[in-house]
Parts: sequence; structure tokens; C-alpha cells
Amino acid sequence: MNTEEKGRQIIRDIRSETGTDPVRIFTDMAEKEYMSIHGPEHHVLDGACILAAFRNAGGSIDLDSSLEMLLKEGLRMPGAMCGLWGVCGAVTSIGAALAIIDGTGPLSDDGSWGDHMSFTSGAIEELGRINGPRCCKRDALIAFGKAVEYINTHYPVRLEYGTPECSFSDRNAQCIGNRCPFNRASRSTSR
Repeated sequence: MNTEEKGRQIIRDIRSETGTDPVRIFTDMAEKEYMSIHGPEHHVLDGACILAAFRNAGGSIDLDSSLEMLLKEGLRMPGAMCGLWGVCGAVTSIGAALAIIDGTGPLSDDGSWGDHMSFTSGAIEELGRINGPRCCKRDALIAFGKAVEYINTHYPVRLEYGTPECSFSDRNAQCIGNRCPFNRASRSTSR
């Protein structure tokens, strides 16, 4: 299955998610057989999790058209952009979701343009502190934390963000182990 096919499958499957915690939606979706541990399909998945959680929390969006717009934007983002461009696809996917929610474009002057830039720069700054190599799961969990904080501050909805714990490290050959804030081993020693 290529990236576009995976993206379309994500859009079909995510419509049945009912929760308001994007991490739980992400974990359910990331376990599907067509999802890779890393890959550009995350550029669709991560923003789609935010859109679904936002709508499920009472956010005023047309989920179907929003997901179609996100699919279009996510498919324009190349794989490996974290290492080659210095910007993470999880963060940009969620930035695209916020732009869809607000109807933001390059000429927007209502404050949303700057607010989205502040969100993405804050999320990327946190990724930079942890350092690489890339991990699409870790980066998504960090971006979700920042996105939930942003959404709960800027919109009349309330998203959940539990205590994420990685269940993918055994499948990630480049897992950074105890340096990851979601690593089970590092969490059990810090408790």
C-alpha cells in the first residue's frame, strides 16, 4: 500500500473513532496493519486524530470535508522532512488541522496565522530538546500534548490528554529508550 492509499484508509477508518483524546485515537489507528512504525502516512494520521477528537468534543467542523482537506495537505508533505527540512511532519499535520478548523490561509490577519506559528514553533522546540533520531510515534505524542493545550485554550471545547506511554518501542529500531519521555522503562524508574 502506498502513502496515498494509506492516507485514504486512515480517513475512512478514523471516522468511526468517538473519543476526545487524540492520543487514544492515534494509538488505535497506529495499531492498524497498514500503518508503518515510521512514514509519511503520519502526516495524514496526526492531524486527522486532532480533527476527529475536536469534532467529537463538540467542535464545529464538517469532519468529512475537513478530513479530505487534511488528506490533500498531508500528501503534499514528503517523508523524512524532519531530518531533511528540520520540521516534523507530526507538527505540520496538526498545524494543517488547526488551519482547517480556523479557515486560516497565507493572507489571514485574524490572529490565527500567528497563533498557529506559535503552536508549531513550541512543539518543534520541544522535539529539538529531546533530539533524534526520528520517531513518528514520540513526535506525535509530543505534538498532541501541545495541540491539546492549544485547543483547550483557544476553542470552546475540551480535549483529553491522558498520560501517554509508548507501546511501539519494541518495533522501533532507532528507539532512544530512556531519553524518550514516553518510554515505559524510564517512566517506571522515575515514579
